[in-house]
Amino acid sequence: MIELFSDTGMAEIERFVDADTLFAFDLDGTLAPIVDDPTAIELPGPVLRSLTTLSRLAVTAVITGRSRNDALAKLGFQPRYLVGNHGMEGLPGVARPQQELQGQVAGWHQQLNRLLAPQILSGTIFEQKGCSLSLHYRHASDPRLVHAGLLAAIEHLEPTPRRVGGKFVENLLPQGAPHKGDALLQLMAHSGCSKALFVGDDETDEDVFRLHDPRIFSICVGTERTSAADFHLRDQADMARTLEHLINLIRSL
Repeated sequence: MIELFSDTGMAEIERFVDADTLFAFDLDGTLAPIVDDPTAIELPGPVLRSLTTLSRLAVTAVITGRSRNDALAKLGFQPRYLVGNHGMEGLPGVARPQQELQGQVAGWHQQLNRLLAPQILSGTIFEQKGCSLSLHYRHASDPRLVHAGLLAAIEHLEPTPRRVGGKFVENLLPQGAPHKGDALLQLMAHSGCSKALFVGDDETDEDVFRLHDPRIFSICVGTERTSAADFHLRDQADMARTLEHLINLIRSL
C-alpha cells in the first residue's frame, strides 16, 4: 500500500477525484476511533464537521456493520446513503425478506448459547443487529482462548453463516447476502457516479478492497495488517485531514 499523504498518493487522489465521484466510508475504526465499548463510539468533532460539509458538496455514503438506526444515532445526520449490516440494510434496489434474515440471526444466537462453554460465553459480548450478529471478545480475560472457542462453535451453526473477522470480533452474516463490495457497486449504479472513493479499516472492508476495480480508489486506515487496498492512512487520526483534503479537491473542480 502507498501512504495517501505521500507525494505519489496526493498526485493519484488529485487525478482521480472529480464531480462524478461517490465518497463512501466505513464507520467504526474509520470515521470514529475504535473504543473498548462498541456502544460508546463517537465521531471526533473535526471528522463530523468535515463529513457534514462533504455531504453537502458531493454524493456521500456510510457503509457500516452497524444497523442503520444505530449508525444514524452515532452519526447525528443523514448522509445521502446509509447502508447498515455490512450491505444488507438500506441498499436501494435490493430487497430481501428482513424477517427471514432476522430469524437466522436469532437462531445463531440461541445455538451459541447452547454450544459455548461457560468460560467462553462469559468472555463474549453478543451484538445482535437484526440481519447480522457480532461476537466481541475484546474484554475476555483470555481473548485467544475465547476466540478459539467461538470459531469451534461457529462451525456447528445451522444454517452455516458467512464469517468475517475483525478487531477482537467475529461477524456472522447470512450466506448470499450483499456485502460491502456489492453495496458500493450498487450505490454507484443508483447514484449515477462513474467512480467511488472508499475508506475502511478492517476485514469487512476487504470486500471492497478486493474488487480491484479501477473505478474505485481504496484507502485502508492503519498498517498493522495486510490489505488489498491501494492506499493507506497511518491511523484513524488522519481521517479529519483526509476529509478536509477531499473538500478542498471538490471545491477546486
